[in-house]
Amino acid sequence: MTPGNQTPVRVGVFGLLGSGNLGNDGSLAALLGYLRAAHPDAVVDALCGGPDVVTARYGIPATRLHWYRGEYRTASRAGAMAAKGLGKLVDAVRTAAWVRRHDVVIVPGMGVLEATLPLRPWGFPYALFLLCASGRLLRTPVALVSVGAAAIGSRPTRALVRWSARLAAYRSYRDAPSRDAMREMGVDTARDEVYPDLAFALPTPEAAGPHKDSVPPGLVCVGVMAFHGSDDDRARAEQIHRRYLDGTTRFVRALVEDGRPVRLLTGDACDAPVVAAILDAVDSPLVTAAESSSLADLMKETAAADTVVAIRYHNLICALKVGTPTLAVSYAAKSDALMARMGLCAYRHPAREVDADRLLEQFRALEQQATELRRVLAERNAVAARQLDDQFAALTMALFPAPHHAHALREAR
Repeated sequence: MTPGNQTPVRVGVFGLLGSGNLGNDGSLAALLGYLRAAHPDAVVDALCGGPDVVTARYGIPATRLHWYRGEYRTASRAGAMAAKGLGKLVDAVRTAAWVRRHDVVIVPGMGVLEATLPLRPWGFPYALFLLCASGRLLRTPVALVSVGAAAIGSRPTRALVRWSARLAAYRSYRDAPSRDAMREMGVDTARDEVYPDLAFALPTPEAAGPHKDSVPPGLVCVGVMAFHGSDDDRARAEQIHRRYLDGTTRFVRALVEDGRPVRLLTGDACDAPVVAAILDAVDSPLVTAAESSSLADLMKETAAADTVVAIRYHNLICALKVGTPTLAVSYAAKSDALMARMGLCAYRHPAREVDADRLLEQFRALEQQATELRRVLAERNAVAARQLDDQFAALTMALFPAPHHAHALREAR
């Protein structure tokens, strides 16, 4: 039974979860860890992109986010276009019915208020708007917890994101630029707080520490991405991608020529072609590819490395959390803010203009400061852990019935 013999709180979690993005799933894992510790009697289920994966991996019931299964495929035929349009109407009803069944709905982390990667307004932004509007109409509080946001150029996308944020009952952001972006888009952020990304609440794997005997000395983890620029870069997406891939490949080749073993990391299923292209171009036994299915796997990989160079946001978080000196190939303000928070602001390189020679120079400077940077990261990680404790305490006070507060406070001690 719940504290005070109350009816169990029904908690829904929402997002592109179980769809192949390790960062999104890591945010879910962190939230579930909080709920199981502070609110163990809560009944939890999900409305998400990959319900089968979420149920199998996290043990909670899950429902598919979109009625139309081809939502994220381009519709070129009349039948597909009609089905996609019908799906928008069906999803409005499905989302409201799902929200009605809950006392609280939480959107855990993720960049749900940004368009730093290509994004169509009638895809996830529309789904998020349906969620927040349903929550307001049905008086079910919707919480956007440690989410990412960024200025959006597309008017339809910006409008949907702005109204989603306005209709949410609780908002917190994973960095100050996210809060600033929402304020610039017309959202009153006076009561909104900034906390670290939820992934910093995940347990650090036991493998983080002394290198295993099987790990080659001097290992460098290089995180890669199917990077094509932002939503505003569609006209030159292929040009941006070619420059990124060429610069990254040349950097990996330079490391191999120095005799350094390289481990390629990804963060989403769509990154596999980039890994294949680099392996084919460099063609050396010193270059291998990791097969990671979670942020815990990524943390183990980055903990075993001497240094990390990565582009995906949650690749960076994994490396920083385990205390490995890291250089960010930055494609958005969120990466810059993360590196500044962790004391590595000097170690950033622009993703749209990857210069292998300059990147190699920065990499060598990073390695020269490795001992000091490990000390800085240990201090910053301790601060992040305390701040996330505050975040979860604030979430309990804002969303959960009063009898749950005392139990949550006891669990936090």
